[in-house]
Amino acid sequence: MRRRGAGIGAVSKDRLQKAKFEKKGTEIADAQVSQLTAQLEQFRTHLERFALKHKNEIRKDAKFRNHFQQLCARIGVDPLASSKGFWVEMLGVGDFYYELGVQIVEICMATRERNGGLIGLHELWQRLCKSRTKQHNQDISQEDVARAIKKLRILGGGFTILPLGGRKLVQSVPGELNMDHTRLLQEAEGVGYVSIAALVRRFDWEHERAASILDHLVGEGMAWVDDQSEDGRLFWFPSLVPDMSDT
Repeated sequence: MRRRGAGIGAVSKDRLQKAKFEKKGTEIADAQVSQLTAQLEQFRTHLERFALKHKNEIRKDAKFRNHFQQLCARIGVDPLASSKGFWVEMLGVGDFYYELGVQIVEICMATRERNGGLIGLHELWQRLCKSRTKQHNQDISQEDVARAIKKLRILGGGFTILPLGGRKLVQSVPGELNMDHTRLLQEAEGVGYVSIAALVRRFDWEHERAASILDHLVGEGMAWVDDQSEDGRLFWFPSLVPDMSDT
């Protein structure tokens, strides 16, 4: 019985020791969190001072604005999180992106009949630059366009950016493109078109599979059918044809 009692005492002692370690660990963790929070608040204060000092460059210079956005992201500050508050009142950064978002919607709607709601990010940026030349004394970058599109996703409507090989496409209609759609678009990148025969050879697909995918994209308005080619029926993608980006 004594040995059993000694065993229970040892267990109790171990539990007490463990509880002390856990308490100490919690205290250290809390202290580290408090210290980190204080540092972040200090960084935010310095960031606000920097922003006020360079607000004209942030508004007008696309490269400077991009660097500023990256600096904000490193400390968890999102100037676009709200249309109100410090960033909008002092810098107008939020208003800039909300206005840019409206212009993006207008261009996507104007070109949707031609491209079915799929437009190259570079083409969209070019069109925005042309439309803003006479109205605004502000440079915009493709990074600015991407940030504005990210905010548009909150509103729904299908706005998203699709990485495609060496370029990016902006989808402005509801509906998710699956892996087959993406592979098909990658095959069309550069020349702007594909054929069922080419897809069957390239991906070892069944004829019905390739035809079904293309019929879907044609139905969505993202692809056009060309029956005048000597090589048979071709499917053209306006968003991937270089010569059509300026039309």
